[in-house]
Amino acid sequence: MQKLIAIVNVIAWAGFWAFGYIAVTSDSLSQSQMVVAALLAFAGLVTGVLAYMKLVRASESSGYAKRSNQLDAATRNRAQEEWGK
Repeated sequence: MQKLIAIVNVIAWAGFWAFGYIAVTSDSLSQSQMVVAALLAFAGLVTGVLAYMKLVRASESSGYAKRSNQLDAATRNRAQEEWGK
């Protein structure tokens, strides 16, 4: 499943850069073609970010990547109580 998500991630980012480049640099496109290129670039951006975040979560939960340094709820609450004193 992770390989499929990684492939989707690569395709989405490629679509973002390709259609974003078309939307930004082309002079000969009509207004509707420009809007379609911008929408496809935005769809590639959103899909790429979501797929990347899903890959990061999967790699942290499998142990492949080390976890981020986030505090658990009890430690965070205890630190916030001590901070105001």
